[in-house]
Amino acid sequence: MDHTVVERELELKLVLSPDRSVPVPARLGYRSDDPYAVHVTFHIDSERPVDWTFARELLVEGVFRPCGHGDVRVWPTKVDGRGVVLMALSSPDGDALLEAPAAQVSAWLERTLRAVPPGSEGGRLGLDGALDELLAR
Repeated sequence: MDHTVVERELELKLVLSPDRSVPVPARLGYRSDDPYAVHVTFHIDSERPVDWTFARELLVEGVFRPCGHGDVRVWPTKVDGRGVVLMALSSPDGDALLEAPAAQVSAWLERTLRAVPPGSEGGRLGLDGALDELLAR
């Protein structure tokens, strides 16, 4: 089965306070062989980039309404009249609030949804073939 990769480089903002943020280059990634997940790689001033993986459905819903709990929360809002998507990420290493341009995130998500439509993710996992092989033994 062919696998599709959908990536998008963009600049997020790390929100430090209501008045201050710093730019963070990032890459949104989606792979059809991992159809339920989105991958966000933050290129910060460290030896290695920081990677986060969470449910694609969470980001899709978060473009329209607040969702998530725990480690990842996503919600839409406006900043200076522009539509943005906020992502609050929590880990044992700390918390981060990131602001992403809603139009760019939405366009990228549309490409992922065309690659693997909602509801068809399970068919991309190759479980049927693996199960057939296991039962044939």
